[in-house]
Amino acid sequence: MTAVWRALRPRLTVRVRLTLLYTGLFAACGMILVAITYGLLAGNLPGPEPAKDRTSPADAKQVMPVEFAAACAKATSEPGAAPELLMKCKAAYQEGVLDGAETQREATLDQLLRYSLGTLAAVTLLAAVAGWIVAGRVLRPVHRITAAARDASEDHLAARVALTGPHDELRELADTFDAMLDRLQTAFEGQRRFIANAGHELRTPLTVMRTAVDVVLAKPEPTRDELIGLGRDVRTAVTHAQALIDALLTLARTDRGQVGREPVDLATVTEDAIDAAAPTPGTTRLHTSLAPAPTSGDPILLEHLAANLVDNAVRYNVPGGAVWVSTASAGGRVVLTVDNTGPVIAPEAVETLFEPFRRLRERTGDGGFGLGLAIVASIAGAHGGEAVAGARPGGGLSVTVSLPTRTP
Repeated sequence: MTAVWRALRPRLTVRVRLTLLYTGLFAACGMILVAITYGLLAGNLPGPEPAKDRTSPADAKQVMPVEFAAACAKATSEPGAAPELLMKCKAAYQEGVLDGAETQREATLDQLLRYSLGTLAAVTLLAAVAGWIVAGRVLRPVHRITAAARDASEDHLAARVALTGPHDELRELADTFDAMLDRLQTAFEGQRRFIANAGHELRTPLTVMRTAVDVVLAKPEPTRDELIGLGRDVRTAVTHAQALIDALLTLARTDRGQVGREPVDLATVTEDAIDAAAPTPGTTRLHTSLAPAPTSGDPILLEHLAANLVDNAVRYNVPGGAVWVSTASAGGRVVLTVDNTGPVIAPEAVETLFEPFRRLRERTGDGGFGLGLAIVASIAGAHGGEAVAGARPGGGLSVTVSLPTRTP
Protein backbone atom coordinates (compact mmCIF):
# COMPACT_ATOMS: atom_id res chain seq x y z
CA MET A 1 0.00 0.00 0.00
CA THR A 2 2.83 2.36 0.87
CA ALA A 3 4.57 1.64 -2.42
CA VAL A 4 1.35 2.33 -4.33
CA TRP A 5 0.89 5.62 -2.51
CA ARG A 6 4.46 6.63 -3.27
CA ALA A 7 3.94 5.78 -6.93
CA LEU A 8 0.68 7.76 -7.14
CA ARG A 9 1.91 10.69 -5.05
CA PRO A 10 2.70 13.70 -7.26
CA ARG A 11 6.39 14.43 -7.69
CA LEU A 12 7.32 17.81 -6.30
CA THR A 13 10.36 19.31 -7.95
CA VAL A 14 12.83 21.46 -6.07
CA ARG A 15 11.43 24.52 -7.82
CA VAL A 16 7.90 23.73 -6.64
CA ARG A 17 9.08 23.07 -3.10
CA LEU A 18 11.07 26.32 -2.99
CA THR A 19 8.03 28.22 -4.31
CA LEU A 20 5.78 26.65 -1.67
CA LEU A 21 8.35 27.44 1.00
CA TYR A 22 8.63 31.09 -0.08
CA THR A 23 4.84 31.44 -0.30
CA GLY A 24 4.23 29.76 3.05
CA LEU A 25 6.79 31.94 4.82
CA PHE A 26 5.36 35.08 3.22
CA ALA A 27 1.79 34.11 4.17
CA ALA A 28 2.82 33.30 7.75
CA CYS A 29 4.66 36.61 8.13
CA GLY A 30 1.65 38.43 6.63
CA MET A 31 -0.75 36.75 9.06
CA ILE A 32 1.48 37.74 11.96
CA LEU A 33 1.57 41.34 10.69
CA VAL A 34 -2.23 41.45 10.31
CA ALA A 35 -2.71 40.04 13.82
CA ILE A 36 -0.31 42.59 15.32
CA THR A 37 -1.99 45.47 13.46
CA TYR A 38 -5.47 44.29 14.48
CA GLY A 39 -4.41 43.94 18.11
CA LEU A 40 -2.75 47.38 18.23
CA LEU A 41 -5.75 49.09 16.64
CA ALA A 42 -8.24 47.25 18.87
CA GLY A 43 -6.23 48.25 21.93
CA ASN A 44 -6.09 51.94 20.99
CA LEU A 45 -9.74 52.43 19.92
CA PRO A 46 -12.11 53.35 22.79
CA GLY A 47 -13.91 50.28 23.98
CA PRO A 48 -17.27 49.80 25.71
CA GLU A 49 -17.44 50.91 29.35
CA PRO A 50 -19.46 48.54 31.50
CA ALA A 51 -22.17 50.18 33.60
CA LYS A 52 -24.83 48.75 35.77
CA ASP A 53 -27.69 50.76 34.28
CA ARG A 54 -26.61 50.58 30.60
CA THR A 55 -29.21 49.32 28.20
CA SER A 56 -28.88 47.91 24.79
CA PRO A 57 -29.84 49.98 21.71
CA ALA A 58 -33.02 47.90 21.33
CA ASP A 59 -34.06 48.76 24.89
CA ALA A 60 -33.15 52.40 24.36
CA LYS A 61 -35.98 52.76 21.83
CA GLN A 62 -38.43 51.54 24.48
CA VAL A 63 -36.98 53.72 27.25
CA MET A 64 -36.67 56.79 25.01
CA PRO A 65 -39.79 57.10 22.79
CA VAL A 66 -40.30 59.88 20.25
CA GLU A 67 -42.19 62.03 22.72
CA PHE A 68 -39.28 61.83 25.18
CA ALA A 69 -36.81 62.88 22.48
CA ALA A 70 -39.00 65.85 21.58
CA ALA A 71 -39.26 66.78 25.23
CA CYS A 72 -35.50 66.63 25.61
CA ALA A 73 -35.01 68.83 22.58
CA LYS A 74 -37.50 71.36 23.96
CA ALA A 75 -35.96 71.26 27.45
CA THR A 76 -32.46 71.95 26.18
CA SER A 77 -33.57 74.80 23.93
CA GLU A 78 -35.87 76.60 26.39
CA PRO A 79 -34.90 77.81 29.87
CA GLY A 80 -36.79 76.81 32.95
CA ALA A 81 -36.92 73.07 32.24
CA ALA A 82 -37.20 70.62 35.11
CA PRO A 83 -33.81 69.43 36.45
CA GLU A 84 -34.96 65.77 36.53
CA LEU A 85 -35.81 65.92 32.82
CA LEU A 86 -32.43 67.47 31.99
CA MET A 87 -30.61 64.73 33.91
CA LYS A 88 -32.56 62.04 32.09
CA CYS A 89 -31.86 63.67 28.75
CA LYS A 90 -28.14 63.91 29.57
CA ALA A 91 -27.97 60.23 30.59
CA ALA A 92 -29.78 59.20 27.43
CA TYR A 93 -27.33 61.26 25.33
CA GLN A 94 -24.28 59.69 26.96
CA GLU A 95 -25.77 56.24 26.43
CA GLY A 96 -26.22 56.99 22.76
CA VAL A 97 -22.64 58.26 22.43
CA LEU A 98 -21.28 55.06 23.98
CA ASP A 99 -23.42 52.88 21.74
CA GLY A 100 -22.30 54.82 18.67
CA ALA A 101 -18.62 54.54 19.63
CA GLU A 102 -18.95 50.79 20.14
CA THR A 103 -20.70 50.37 16.80
CA GLN A 104 -18.04 52.45 15.04
CA ARG A 105 -15.27 50.43 16.71
CA GLU A 106 -16.73 47.14 15.56
CA ALA A 107 -17.21 48.45 12.02
CA THR A 108 -13.65 49.79 11.85
CA LEU A 109 -12.10 46.53 13.08
CA ASP A 110 -14.31 44.49 10.77
CA GLN A 111 -13.32 46.55 7.74
CA LEU A 112 -9.64 46.40 8.74
CA LEU A 113 -9.79 42.61 8.99
CA ARG A 114 -11.59 42.19 5.66
CA TYR A 115 -9.29 44.54 3.75
CA SER A 116 -6.15 43.12 5.39
CA LEU A 117 -7.04 39.51 4.62
CA GLY A 118 -8.03 40.36 1.05
CA THR A 119 -4.83 42.30 0.48
CA LEU A 120 -2.77 39.51 2.08
CA ALA A 121 -4.36 36.91 -0.22
CA ALA A 122 -3.63 39.01 -3.32
CA VAL A 123 -0.05 39.77 -2.28
CA THR A 124 0.53 36.10 -1.36
CA LEU A 125 -0.51 35.12 -4.87
CA LEU A 126 1.95 37.63 -6.30
CA ALA A 127 4.61 36.31 -3.91
CA ALA A 128 3.97 32.78 -5.22
CA VAL A 129 4.48 33.95 -8.82
CA ALA A 130 7.61 35.88 -7.84
CA GLY A 131 8.89 32.88 -5.86
CA TRP A 132 8.39 30.62 -8.89
CA ILE A 133 10.40 33.02 -11.07
CA VAL A 134 13.14 33.53 -8.49
CA ALA A 135 13.42 29.78 -7.81
CA GLY A 136 13.85 29.18 -11.53
CA ARG A 137 16.66 31.73 -11.73
CA VAL A 138 18.33 30.33 -8.62
CA LEU A 139 18.18 26.76 -9.93
CA ARG A 140 19.35 27.64 -13.44
CA PRO A 141 23.04 26.93 -12.59
CA VAL A 142 21.99 23.57 -11.15
CA HIS A 143 20.30 22.71 -14.45
CA ARG A 144 23.49 23.64 -16.29
CA ILE A 145 25.55 21.43 -13.99
CA THR A 146 23.06 18.58 -14.51
CA ALA A 147 23.25 18.99 -18.29
CA ALA A 148 27.07 18.99 -18.19
CA ALA A 149 27.08 15.88 -15.99
CA ARG A 150 24.60 14.15 -18.34
CA ASP A 151 26.74 14.97 -21.38
CA ALA A 152 29.99 13.89 -19.74
CA SER A 153 31.29 10.44 -20.59
CA GLU A 154 34.61 8.66 -20.85
CA ASP A 155 34.93 9.71 -24.50
CA HIS A 156 33.54 13.23 -24.09
CA LEU A 157 34.75 15.22 -21.10
CA ALA A 158 35.22 18.59 -22.80
CA ALA A 159 31.85 20.02 -21.64
CA ARG A 160 32.16 22.63 -18.88
CA VAL A 161 29.62 24.64 -16.91
CA ALA A 162 31.73 27.84 -17.03
CA LEU A 163 29.31 29.63 -14.73
CA THR A 164 29.65 33.40 -14.45
CA GLY A 165 28.25 35.81 -11.91
CA PRO A 166 28.85 36.42 -8.20
CA HIS A 167 31.09 34.05 -6.28
CA ASP A 168 28.34 32.39 -4.25
CA GLU A 169 27.74 28.77 -3.29
CA LEU A 170 26.39 27.82 -6.73
CA ARG A 171 29.38 29.42 -8.46
CA GLU A 172 31.66 27.47 -6.12
CA LEU A 173 29.76 24.25 -6.92
CA ALA A 174 30.06 24.88 -10.67
CA ASP A 175 33.78 25.65 -10.42
CA THR A 176 34.32 22.50 -8.35
CA PHE A 177 32.43 20.45 -10.94
CA ASP A 178 34.55 21.93 -13.75
CA ALA A 179 37.72 21.15 -11.80
CA MET A 180 36.50 17.57 -11.32
CA LEU A 181 35.92 17.24 -15.07
CA ASP A 182 39.44 18.60 -15.68
CA ARG A 183 40.90 15.96 -13.38
CA LEU A 184 38.82 13.21 -14.97
CA GLN A 185 39.82 14.30 -18.47
CA THR A 186 43.48 14.38 -17.48
CA ALA A 187 43.18 10.95 -15.83
CA PHE A 188 41.44 9.34 -18.83
CA GLU A 189 43.91 10.85 -21.28
CA GLY A 190 46.80 9.69 -19.12
CA GLN A 191 45.26 6.22 -18.89
CA ARG A 192 44.91 6.02 -22.67
CA ARG A 193 48.51 7.14 -23.14
CA PHE A 194 49.63 4.66 -20.50
CA ILE A 195 47.84 1.76 -22.19
CA ALA A 196 49.21 2.73 -25.61
CA ASN A 197 52.77 3.10 -24.29
CA ALA A 198 52.56 -0.15 -22.30
CA GLY A 199 51.35 -2.01 -25.39
CA HIS A 200 54.13 -0.46 -27.44
CA GLU A 201 56.77 -1.43 -24.88
CA LEU A 202 55.45 -5.01 -24.63
CA ARG A 203 55.39 -5.32 -28.40
CA THR A 204 59.18 -4.80 -28.58
CA PRO A 205 60.26 -8.07 -26.83
CA LEU A 206 57.51 -9.97 -28.65
CA THR A 207 58.78 -8.64 -31.96
CA VAL A 208 62.34 -9.62 -31.05
CA MET A 209 61.26 -13.14 -30.16
CA ARG A 210 59.17 -13.53 -33.29
CA THR A 211 61.98 -12.26 -35.52
CA ALA A 212 64.51 -14.59 -33.93
CA VAL A 213 62.17 -17.57 -34.29
CA ASP A 214 61.30 -16.72 -37.91
CA VAL A 215 64.97 -16.41 -38.87
CA VAL A 216 65.81 -19.82 -37.45
CA LEU A 217 62.71 -21.53 -38.83
CA ALA A 218 63.40 -20.12 -42.29
CA LYS A 219 66.54 -22.26 -42.49
CA PRO A 220 66.04 -25.86 -43.61
CA GLU A 221 68.49 -27.29 -41.05
CA PRO A 222 69.41 -24.82 -38.32
CA THR A 223 72.68 -25.56 -36.58
CA ARG A 224 73.17 -26.10 -32.89
CA ASP A 225 74.77 -22.66 -32.45
CA GLU A 226 71.82 -21.01 -34.19
CA LEU A 227 69.38 -22.78 -31.89
CA ILE A 228 71.41 -21.77 -28.84
CA GLY A 229 71.48 -18.18 -30.11
CA LEU A 230 67.72 -18.36 -30.61
CA GLY A 231 67.27 -19.50 -27.03
CA ARG A 232 69.47 -16.69 -25.75
CA ASP A 233 67.58 -14.07 -27.75
CA VAL A 234 64.23 -15.40 -26.53
CA ARG A 235 65.51 -15.51 -22.95
CA THR A 236 66.71 -11.90 -23.17
CA ALA A 237 63.39 -10.77 -24.64
CA VAL A 238 61.44 -12.66 -21.96
CA THR A 239 63.58 -11.10 -19.22
CA HIS A 240 62.93 -7.66 -20.71
CA ALA A 241 59.17 -8.30 -20.84
CA GLN A 242 59.13 -9.69 -17.29
CA ALA A 243 60.97 -6.64 -15.97
CA LEU A 244 58.45 -4.37 -17.70
CA ILE A 245 55.50 -6.31 -16.29
CA ASP A 246 57.01 -6.21 -12.78
CA ALA A 247 57.44 -2.45 -13.11
CA LEU A 248 53.83 -2.05 -14.26
CA LEU A 249 52.55 -4.17 -11.37
CA THR A 250 54.58 -2.14 -8.89
CA LEU A 251 53.21 1.09 -10.34
CA ALA A 252 49.62 -0.22 -10.20
CA ARG A 253 50.05 -1.40 -6.61
CA THR A 254 51.48 1.87 -5.33
CA ASP A 255 48.94 3.96 -7.25
CA ARG A 256 46.21 2.19 -5.24
CA GLY A 257 48.08 2.93 -2.00
CA GLN A 258 48.55 -0.76 -1.12
CA VAL A 259 51.66 -0.47 1.07
CA GLY A 260 52.62 -2.02 4.37
CA ARG A 261 53.53 -0.02 7.43
CA GLU A 262 56.52 -0.95 9.56
CA PRO A 263 59.54 0.94 10.94
CA VAL A 264 62.15 1.54 8.23
CA ASP A 265 65.41 3.45 8.17
CA LEU A 266 65.62 5.14 4.78
CA ALA A 267 69.42 5.28 5.08
CA THR A 268 69.62 1.49 5.49
CA VAL A 269 67.42 0.66 2.49
CA THR A 270 69.33 3.22 0.41
CA GLU A 271 72.63 1.59 1.36
CA ASP A 272 71.20 -1.81 0.33
CA ALA A 273 70.09 -0.33 -2.99
CA ILE A 274 73.56 1.11 -3.61
CA ASP A 275 75.18 -2.26 -2.83
CA ALA A 276 72.79 -3.97 -5.24
CA ALA A 277 73.46 -1.43 -7.99
CA ALA A 278 77.27 -1.71 -7.66
CA PRO A 279 78.34 0.62 -10.50
CA THR A 280 81.37 -0.49 -12.46
CA PRO A 281 84.54 1.00 -10.95
CA GLY A 282 86.02 3.75 -13.07
CA THR A 283 82.80 4.60 -14.88
CA THR A 284 80.91 6.54 -12.18
CA ARG A 285 82.16 8.11 -8.98
CA LEU A 286 79.68 7.45 -6.18
CA HIS A 287 79.57 9.77 -3.14
CA THR A 288 77.32 8.91 -0.20
CA SER A 289 76.27 10.71 2.96
CA LEU A 290 73.72 8.52 4.71
CA ALA A 291 72.49 9.97 7.99
CA PRO A 292 69.79 8.11 9.96
CA ALA A 293 66.34 8.76 8.48
CA PRO A 294 63.66 6.84 10.40
CA THR A 295 60.29 6.51 8.66
CA SER A 296 57.54 3.91 8.30
CA GLY A 297 56.35 2.00 5.26
CA ASP A 298 57.08 -0.98 3.06
CA PRO A 299 60.85 -1.67 3.15
CA ILE A 300 60.79 -3.49 -0.19
CA LEU A 301 59.06 -0.62 -1.98
CA LEU A 302 61.28 1.98 -0.32
CA GLU A 303 64.36 0.02 -1.39
CA HIS A 304 62.87 -0.14 -4.88
CA LEU A 305 62.48 3.65 -4.76
CA ALA A 306 66.11 4.17 -3.78
CA ALA A 307 67.31 1.59 -6.36
CA ASN A 308 65.42 3.35 -9.15
CA LEU A 309 66.98 6.69 -8.25
CA VAL A 310 70.50 5.29 -8.07
CA ASP A 311 70.02 3.27 -11.26
CA ASN A 312 68.74 6.33 -13.16
CA ALA A 313 71.60 8.46 -11.82
CA VAL A 314 74.17 5.90 -13.02
CA ARG A 315 72.43 5.02 -16.28
CA TYR A 316 71.83 8.59 -17.50
CA ASN A 317 75.27 9.96 -16.78
CA VAL A 318 78.33 11.01 -18.71
CA PRO A 319 81.49 8.86 -18.89
CA GLY A 320 83.49 9.40 -15.72
CA GLY A 321 80.58 11.27 -14.13
CA ALA A 322 79.59 11.39 -10.48
CA VAL A 323 76.57 10.51 -8.36
CA TRP A 324 75.79 11.99 -4.94
CA VAL A 325 73.40 10.14 -2.60
CA SER A 326 72.40 11.55 0.79
CA THR A 327 69.77 10.99 3.45
CA ALA A 328 68.81 13.32 6.29
CA SER A 329 66.08 13.97 8.83
CA ALA A 330 64.84 17.46 9.67
CA GLY A 331 61.60 19.25 10.45
CA GLY A 332 59.53 16.11 10.90
CA ARG A 333 60.51 14.79 7.45
CA VAL A 334 63.13 12.39 6.15
CA VAL A 335 64.78 13.29 2.85
CA LEU A 336 66.58 11.22 0.22
CA THR A 337 68.47 13.23 -2.38
CA VAL A 338 70.20 11.81 -5.45
CA ASP A 339 72.21 14.11 -7.76
CA ASN A 340 74.19 13.18 -10.83
CA THR A 341 76.19 14.72 -13.60
CA GLY A 342 74.92 14.31 -17.11
CA PRO A 343 73.57 16.15 -20.12
CA VAL A 344 71.95 19.53 -19.69
CA ILE A 345 68.17 19.20 -19.18
CA ALA A 346 65.70 21.96 -20.04
CA PRO A 347 63.79 23.09 -16.91
CA GLU A 348 60.41 22.69 -18.65
CA ALA A 349 61.23 19.03 -19.41
CA VAL A 350 61.93 18.10 -15.78
CA GLU A 351 58.32 17.82 -14.57
CA THR A 352 57.39 15.50 -17.44
CA LEU A 353 59.97 12.96 -16.28
CA PHE A 354 57.56 11.73 -13.58
CA GLU A 355 55.03 10.66 -16.21
CA PRO A 356 55.03 6.95 -17.19
CA PHE A 357 57.07 6.03 -20.29
CA ARG A 358 58.48 9.54 -20.54
CA ARG A 359 62.11 9.77 -21.64
CA LEU A 360 64.30 12.71 -22.50
CA ARG A 361 65.17 10.96 -25.73
CA GLU A 362 62.88 8.45 -27.36
CA ARG A 363 64.26 4.95 -27.82
CA THR A 364 67.69 5.49 -26.35
CA GLY A 365 68.44 1.75 -26.31
CA ASP A 366 69.68 1.92 -22.70
CA GLY A 367 67.38 -0.84 -21.48
CA GLY A 368 65.09 1.48 -19.55
CA PHE A 369 61.32 1.67 -19.83
CA GLY A 370 60.72 5.28 -18.84
CA LEU A 371 59.00 4.13 -15.63
CA GLY A 372 61.75 4.74 -13.06
CA LEU A 373 60.76 8.20 -11.85
CA ALA A 374 57.05 7.45 -12.28
CA ILE A 375 57.45 4.53 -9.85
CA VAL A 376 59.48 6.75 -7.49
CA ALA A 377 56.72 9.37 -7.41
CA SER A 378 54.04 6.70 -6.95
CA ILE A 379 55.86 5.00 -4.06
CA ALA A 380 56.52 8.36 -2.39
CA GLY A 381 52.85 9.35 -2.72
CA ALA A 382 51.69 6.00 -1.30
CA HIS A 383 53.86 6.66 1.78
CA GLY A 384 52.47 10.16 2.31
CA GLY A 385 55.45 11.91 0.73
CA GLU A 386 56.42 13.53 -2.53
CA ALA A 387 59.18 13.50 -5.11
CA VAL A 388 60.50 16.62 -6.82
CA ALA A 389 63.22 17.05 -9.41
CA GLY A 390 65.32 19.92 -10.68
CA ALA A 391 67.86 20.39 -13.44
CA ARG A 392 71.43 21.03 -12.30
CA PRO A 393 73.05 24.10 -13.87
CA GLY A 394 76.09 22.21 -15.11
CA GLY A 395 74.07 19.27 -16.40
CA GLY A 396 72.38 16.33 -14.79
CA LEU A 397 69.42 15.98 -12.49
CA SER A 398 68.70 16.38 -8.79
CA VAL A 399 65.82 14.32 -7.35
CA THR A 400 64.59 14.76 -3.77
CA VAL A 401 62.15 12.42 -2.03
CA SER A 402 60.53 13.65 1.19
CA LEU A 403 58.67 11.27 3.54
CA PRO A 404 57.09 11.67 6.99
CA THR A 405 59.40 10.80 9.84
CA ARG A 406 58.53 7.95 12.18
CA THR A 407 57.12 9.07 15.51
CA PRO A 408 58.67 7.15 18.44
